[in-house]
Amino acid sequence: MPKSDIQFNPDITVACVIVREGRFLLVEEEVRGRLVLNQPAGHLEPGEGLVEAAAREALEETGWSVRPQCFVGSYLWQAESGKTYIRFAFGAEALSHDPAQPLDAGITRCLWLSPGEIDAEAERLRSPLVQAVVRDFLAGQRAPLQHVRHVRG
Repeated sequence: MPKSDIQFNPDITVACVIVREGRFLLVEEEVRGRLVLNQPAGHLEPGEGLVEAAAREALEETGWSVRPQCFVGSYLWQAESGKTYIRFAFGAEALSHDPAQPLDAGITRCLWLSPGEIDAEAERLRSPLVQAVVRDFLAGQRAPLQHVRHVRG
């Protein structure tokens, strides 16, 4: 089979699973005119490590400073649009909240939801990645952060 001249460029995203008293921190955001729920998540920026990106996105989307503590997993998903996403998910500890922190554009509010409430909102989840990450976290899927390396230079 001939090699294509078209480069495959999936979007690289990071997400944080932040749990407090059995509830998961999610963001409600407007995407294409629809309010959806997602983990605090976003795109990797140039020169940034995955762990640092996850903590930055959590702060920008929720106002919570977090400390990533474990690697939950990597997830490959192709959206209906044909766009492919690779998500790296991290379990993180909530350290402090700054209610004055401006949230990223499109974020309408933050919610602490139980696993049952997340399941009940399945139609509103931004992607199936949200439930997959929560289920894996609840199943105990966690690896040390040393399994995620940023090799520089």
